[in-house]
Amino acid sequence: MSKTGEKRGAGITTYSPLRHWKVGPGRKVGVVGLGGLGHMAVKFAHAFGAHTVVFTTSPNKKEDALRLGADEVVVSRNADEMEKHAGSFDFIIDCVAAAHDVNAYINLLKRDGNLTMVGAPEKPLPLAVFGLIFGRKSFSGSPIGGLLETQEMLDFCGKHNITADVEVIPIQKINEAYERISKSDVKYRFSIDMSTLANKA
Repeated sequence: MSKTGEKRGAGITTYSPLRHWKVGPGRKVGVVGLGGLGHMAVKFAHAFGAHTVVFTTSPNKKEDALRLGADEVVVSRNADEMEKHAGSFDFIIDCVAAAHDVNAYINLLKRDGNLTMVGAPEKPLPLAVFGLIFGRKSFSGSPIGGLLETQEMLDFCGKHNITADVEVIPIQKINEAYERISKSDVKYRFSIDMSTLANKA
């Protein structure tokens, strides 16, 4: 898949909710997880003019998050770092597909703030309803945008020179790529060079 193809997939999945919740200047936005979806969310939130904060469990991702456009990086396992941001976010986009504590992020929302899931954990996530009730916060999900919004996103990417960070591999390395994905050793998507399908393994 080309960079344009990656931009459409991971791109529209994050672009659509950011647009829906009116992310822009003067808004504080959190991005949970810095992977295939998360790295595009950071680029978009930054380009929209929002104060962008990345949440990650990996301290070694801080430098890359800042390179992608984050204003701040919070190591989510650090309770003190998390507490500093309590009640301060207008919007948080959660890109994590593994089990994790969404209530910790709901606690970071300000009044009328929203947390939208684009990551899809395999098992249901426990949700503390009182965390939503106090502060009139909301919790939602978003799948992907339609054709018109996808074209809007591509035009926005062209205007702001936004591309997906991908590692192009030949089809012969698909098993190696799978192993690396299981170890989170990719920045931030693998794209297969389809011309290598004709090559012998």
